[in-house]
Amino acid sequence: MEDIQNHKDDRNIDINQVGVKGIRYPITVLDKDMGEQQTVAEINMYVNLPRYYKGTHMSRFVEILNEHDRRISIHNFTEILEEMKQRLDAESAHMKITFPYFINKKAPVTGADGLMEYKCALKGSLNNGSDLIVMIYVPISTLCPCSKEISKYGAHNQRGEVRLQVRFQKFVWIEDLIKLVEQSASSDVYSVLKREDEKYVTERAYDNPMFVEDIVRDIAVKLNKDSNITWFTVESENFESIHNHNAYAYIEKRKTPK
Repeated sequence: MEDIQNHKDDRNIDINQVGVKGIRYPITVLDKDMGEQQTVAEINMYVNLPRYYKGTHMSRFVEILNEHDRRISIHNFTEILEEMKQRLDAESAHMKITFPYFINKKAPVTGADGLMEYKCALKGSLNNGSDLIVMIYVPISTLCPCSKEISKYGAHNQRGEVRLQVRFQKFVWIEDLIKLVEQSASSDVYSVLKREDEKYVTERAYDNPMFVEDIVRDIAVKLNKDSNITWFTVESENFESIHNHNAYAYIEKRKTPK
C-alpha cells in the first residue's frame, strides 16, 4: 500500500516534535522495597520530522512500547529513545512517562499501614547526547512561622505540594527523593492516621514551622551536598487555608562538576 507519510512536503519547514500523546499503558517500574511495582502510565512520545517528509509513522511508537514487555525504567529509557530514532528515521527522540507510584507508609505512632500515592515522571531526550530527568510530586503539610509568632495560641497550617526534578550521574531511587522532600516539610502527609497519630503530626508541625522559602532552601541544601545530582529544580506551593491565594517558591541549580 502507498505510504503517504513518506511523500515529499514542499513547505520547507522542519517540525521539532511530532508523535503520540496521552497513551494509557500498563508498565512495570522498579520498587526499592518490593523489587517491582505494577502501575498505569500516561506516555508521550515524539521525534523530530525533517522538512522533506510529510508525516511520521504514528503506529511505530506503540509498537516500540509493546516490544519492551511493559518494563520501563531509568535503565532502559535511553534504549527506547534510540529505537525511536532508528525506527522513525529521526535525529532526535523525546519521551515523558507519568505514573502514580505507591509506597506503604506506616502511621508515625500506631504503625497503621496505608498506601500513599505519589505522582512521578521520567522525562528524556536523545539528540546529540542523552538527557534524563526524574520528576516527583510530594504532598506535604506546613505550618506558618509568622502565624505562630503573632498568635496567642494556635497557628494556621495547610497542605502543600513539592515538585522536584533532578538530573543525575548514576541511578537514583524514587523513594529516596520522596524521603528527602518529606523530611524538609513541617510534617508528612499520611493516608491512615489514628488519634494518637493525629496528635503527633499536629504537634510536630507546630514545632517545625516552615515557609515555602524554608522548604525549597532546605531541599536545595541537601541536593547541593549530593554529588550524584548534577541539576535540580524544586518548587513548593502551599494551598493556603486562610488566604485567597497560594504561596509559592522555586529554585533551579546546575551544579558545577568537581
